[in-house]
Order: sequence, then structure tokens, then C-alpha cells
Amino acid sequence: MSDIYTPRDPLTAYPRPPFPPQQQSGSGDTEKMDPVPDHGEQSYVGHGRLAGRRALITGADSGIGRAVAIAFAREGADVAIGYHTQEDDAKQTEALVRDAGRNAVLAQADIGDEEQCRALVSAAVEGLGGLDLLVMVAGAQATVDSIDDLETETLDRIMKTNVYSLFWLSKAAMEHFQPGAAIITTSSIQAFHPSPQLVEYATSKGAIANFTRAMAQQLAERGVRVNGVAPGPFWTPLQPATAPTEKLEHFGEQVPYGRPGQPAELASTFVYLASQESSYTSGETIIVNGGEPGH
Repeated sequence: MSDIYTPRDPLTAYPRPPFPPQQQSGSGDTEKMDPVPDHGEQSYVGHGRLAGRRALITGADSGIGRAVAIAFAREGADVAIGYHTQEDDAKQTEALVRDAGRNAVLAQADIGDEEQCRALVSAAVEGLGGLDLLVMVAGAQATVDSIDDLETETLDRIMKTNVYSLFWLSKAAMEHFQPGAAIITTSSIQAFHPSPQLVEYATSKGAIANFTRAMAQQLAERGVRVNGVAPGPFWTPLQPATAPTEKLEHFGEQVPYGRPGQPAELASTFVYLASQESSYTSGETIIVNGGEPGH
């Protein structure tokens, strides 16, 4: 595997569908995926762009969150690894952060709960000696074909995990932030092009994009930037855990590149938004969608 700076044809750089059947339950298991996602373990090379920074990353046990944790550590940041249930995956991320020579803190929480959000931030601050970056990647998704089948419990879980947590975590983090700190949210292409089977998820992701725009204006006078990333189809454990088999087999083929993105292809976008290179950027959501326009 070449590093992320070596030019490669984006059409053939990573596996293309069809993919083998591989439904999973719960949060999904990275190691059971075929192909196993690339988080940048071999390809991400850092250049000290986040030297000395202290970051809390939710959902850092796997998928996009793990890729961001690897990139941040190799760019010089210490990382608090927020996770919910996948402790073994979180420990793998912890090892990758430590291999980069950075401090790693494991912090378990259900971010759909306000008190656990506050405790998560406190654990990060205590373990890292402060906090400069809050990166909110963790989220919940469910495929529901008809509103007739939508359970209030499902809607409540998605909204609390994807939307309420933004407020709870940001409020707690602001108690520790200094000017120059940054918040990064994770929206989705679903915020702009919603699928009928993902109405509740798409609604939550649209809320995230608006949270990003509005909170950036609110926190500007305090010197804190707020930006977001909106991924298109990315190959993470969320997919086999929530997508129907027939959709998973052809996942990502609808975009111009004809394949899903790998988490490693998204990490540098988060690094840019966390770094001083984006010091005049706030309230923006960067769409990463395999060549397909987002808006």
C-alpha cells in the first residue's frame, strides 16, 4: 500500500462492488468485513500539523472515527477514543495511537445520554490534561422502508445519538476550550440527497449541517471554529450492521467512482479542519462523495 500522497487512479485504488453477503448485528465488526476497511494503518503519513493538540473523537473504535484517530495521532495529537460497545475495536485503535508515539485514552459512553456525554468529556480532559478538539463521528442509523413501520424508540435513539449529543458534548467541551479550539461534526450526503428508506437518519444529518452553520456563528466571538464533513458511501461496519443484503452487495456503485470510499480517504479532511490551515474557515461542511455533487 502506497502512502496517501502517491497519485493513484481513484476508480481502481480500492475494491469495487459487488461485495459478498455479510450482514452483521449490533454495531458491526470491522474484522468480519470483506474486504476489511482501510483506516490508513499503512498509508497515512503525518507532518506534525496537529502537534501538541488534544482531541476527543467519538466513534473512534472503528470506521471513519478510527481513521481520524490514526491521522490525528500521526499528525502529533493526543487522542481520547470515545466508543460505545466495541471495546476490542477501541483497544485496537488505542494501540495504533500509541504506536504513533501519542497518548491515548479509552473512554466508553452512550452519547445518546446527556450525563454520559458530560462524563465522556471529563474523562478526555482528565486523561489528556485538557481539550482542544472535539470531533463527533459516532452516529446511529436504521433502514425503515415505510413510516408505518417506524417505531418511536428507533426515532428517539437516532435523534438523541446523532443530534442531541452535539449539544451535550459541545456544551461540556466549551467549559475547557480556549480560543483556537475547534469542533468538527459528521453529517452525510443524506442531508442533501435523502433516501426514502433513511428518512429519520437523513433528517438527523440535515440537523447536523444546520447545527454546524449556526454554532459556528455563535462561537465565533469566543475564537472557536465549527465545521463539518459530509461523507457519501463509505465502507464501515455501519453498513453490514444496518443495510439490507441486496444494497450492501452494490454499495457505492451509484457514485461516479463506482465504489465506496475507504475511511483512510476521509481522514485528511478532518485533519485540515482541525489544523490552523483552516483558521479562516468556520460554518462549512465539506462533502466527500466519490465525484458526485453534493448540493
